[in-house]
Amino acid sequence: MLRYLPFLLVLAVWIYAFIDVLNTPEKEIRHLPKVVWVIIVLLFGEVLLGPIAWFVTGKVRHAPAGGGPRGERGGQWVAPDDNPEFLKSLRDEDPGKDPDDKKRDRGTES
Repeated sequence: MLRYLPFLLVLAVWIYAFIDVLNTPEKEIRHLPKVVWVIIVLLFGEVLLGPIAWFVTGKVRHAPAGGGPRGERGGQWVAPDDNPEFLKSLRDEDPGKDPDDKKRDRGTES
């Protein structure tokens, strides 16, 4: 079984690169048209030259989501304990009352 492993890994990378080329919008492809990249990946996939060329130079890569400085969130989801708006809303609540008391007060008013 181990003798088939390198072949299966090459096949998996080849298929992944081919599907990635097909699913990538035309505006995100660099250097060559999409059709040429498909041909390169298919023709040179057995020796991994086509897929490696695609992964290295063919597609515009975006920065990771959390890659910026700590203060810049850029619309990214923020955990409640790090979200200044959420923390402010907690401080704005009446500090003398327990949140459970508010529920009980609302229930008795009806």
